[in-house]
Amino acid sequence: MTTFLQATIAGLSLASIYALLALGFVIIYKAMQVVSFAHPAVMLFGAYMVSWFAVDLGVSFVLAVVLGALAAALLGYLSERIAIRPMIGKPLFSIAILTIGLDVVIRTPINNLIGLDLRGVGDPWGFNSWTIFGANLPHRSLAMIVTALVITAFLFLFFRYTRVGLAMRATAIDQEVALVQGINVGRIFALAWMMAGAMAAVAGMFAASDLAGLSASTYIVGIKALPAIVVGGLDSINGAVVGALVVGLAEAYTATYQSGVAPWLGGNFSQVVPYVVLLAVLLFRPYGLFGLAQVERV
Repeated sequence: MTTFLQATIAGLSLASIYALLALGFVIIYKAMQVVSFAHPAVMLFGAYMVSWFAVDLGVSFVLAVVLGALAAALLGYLSERIAIRPMIGKPLFSIAILTIGLDVVIRTPINNLIGLDLRGVGDPWGFNSWTIFGANLPHRSLAMIVTALVITAFLFLFFRYTRVGLAMRATAIDQEVALVQGINVGRIFALAWMMAGAMAAVAGMFAASDLAGLSASTYIVGIKALPAIVVGGLDSINGAVVGALVVGLAEAYTATYQSGVAPWLGGNFSQVVPYVVLLAVLLFRPYGLFGLAQVERV
């Protein structure tokens, strides 16, 4: 029981990071109908900025996270304005390929700045944890879970009750009708990239906190959020959260129990599990658990 509870806590921690990233993917997709493959690079940039503010400049951790999120939001805005906006009206496949190039442009200098050593992000948690039914609940894990829940609740309320949120929903349904209704679709596109960038920075900070440290390989965390959005459905906010839970828990349970059940799969098989789950879901529901059947594949 203790082992299972410990694995569940680890799975929920992973799911929190994947959910923050997946929500950003989905917000951009709903606005522009394109998957941004530059999102993991934006995450890496945001995490580096948190580290730079907190460690290099000595800014308080909370302020460093806020400034890092704002920096990533600005990067998202500039990416949309400079690289994506001129491509509006072009084939969606071309825009998706452009985001791959944008990923390389962003990630290459950030990797050089990070260097070969692990960087801290100034997080205050350390080794602190609580013991619940014999299992350790690290303060870091609780912070991740609570943050993901708060941001998800905020997005739900934002999209449901605010004028800007309603405008974003209208743009996601039909851009031409939104334009006719007087909605500035260009601003909606920019806002989507900014919101996604800010959430990616928070996710990157959590991925690099505690003993993990920030390195060039932190980028892989962003890649593993892709299965979460496909599992949940590219156009579904709820699906992004559910997909993150499925992928995160599957990865954690595999890391805990696989060595005793199927050791022949190798010691790092848990890193492959998100893609195994992705393949299994696509075989039966190509548009994801909550996605609409008419979703275009990019």
